Amino acid sequence: MKFRTMLILNLILLTQIESVTAENIDTRLLQALGEINYHELESSTLQRAFHIFVDLPEDYQQNQEKYPSIYLLDGGNTFPLLSGFHHYLRFGDESPRAILVGISYGADTFREGNMRSTDYTAPSVERDFWGGAENFQTVLQDELIPLIESNYRADPRQRIIFGQSLGGQFVLYTAMTRPQLFFGHIASNPALHRNLAFFLNYHGDTKTVNATRLFVSSGEFDDPQFREPTLKWIEHWHNQPGRPWLLETRTLAGQTHMSAAPEAFRQGVKWIYTGFKD
Repeated sequence: MKFRTMLILNLILLTQIESVTAENIDTRLLQALGEINYHELESSTLQRAFHIFVDLPEDYQQNQEKYPSIYLLDGGNTFPLLSGFHHYLRFGDESPRAILVGISYGADTFREGNMRSTDYTAPSVERDFWGGAENFQTVLQDELIPLIESNYRADPRQRIIFGQSLGGQFVLYTAMTRPQLFFGHIASNPALHRNLAFFLNYHGDTKTVNATRLFVSSGEFDDPQFREPTLKWIEHWHNQPGRPWLLETRTLAGQTHMSAAPEAFRQGVKWIYTGFKD
C-alpha cells in the first residue's frame, strides 16, 4: 500500500512538472526576455517555413511611438542570447529601445532543416549548395519585413540586421547588393573563406549613402580561416575611393569565433544608432 501511494504521488508530481513546462509558458516570467511573440512564416519564395520570434521593448504597450528593429540571423541561437543581453544592457541605458526579430530554422543541422549554408551565402565554386543569398534576401524584403512592419510599430527608417559567421557573410552580401534595405548592418566574424573573390569584386553603386551604415568586426582570436579573409576584405574596402555605406571596422580584443557575437552586437548597435541622430 505504501509503494502504491508513493507511485500515485510521483505521477501527480510529473503531471504538475509537465504543466509548468508547457509551450504556452509566460516568457515575461523570465524578465530578461520579456514579452515574446511568435510567427510561423511560410515563405512563398523558398517554399519552406521560418520561425520568427519578436521581442518588444519594455514600454511598448505604454505608448504609440515607433522603434528601431534589429533582425537577428541564426535566431535559434542568437535570439535567446542577444535578446536577454539587450534587456540587460537596457538596465544601464547602454542600448536603444528596439524590437528584436529572431529568424530561426528550428534546427541546428542541414538534415533537420537548417539551410543557413544556402540562404546566407553568395555562390562558391567549392560548394554547390552555396549561393542562395539572393533568394533569402527576397524573403526578407518581400515577406518578413512586411510581416513585422504591419504587425508592430517598427520604424522602416531604422532597420538593423545582425549576423555572425555565415550570417555575417549575408550581412555583407545585403549591404553590398541592396544597401538601402537596412539602415544598419552588423557583420560579426564574417565567414568569407570559400568565396572571398565575390566580396572583393563589387560592381554596384559606389556612391556613399550617409543613411546607410556597415559595422564589421573580427575577433582577435578568430580562427585564421575566417579572420584572414575578413582582414583582406577590410583592407580592400578601406582603400576604395567610394563605398555605398559609412564603414566602421574593429578587432574585438580577446574574442574567438564563437564568443564574439554579444560584443559585436553591443558595439555595432551603439555605433550604428548614433546615425539615427545625425
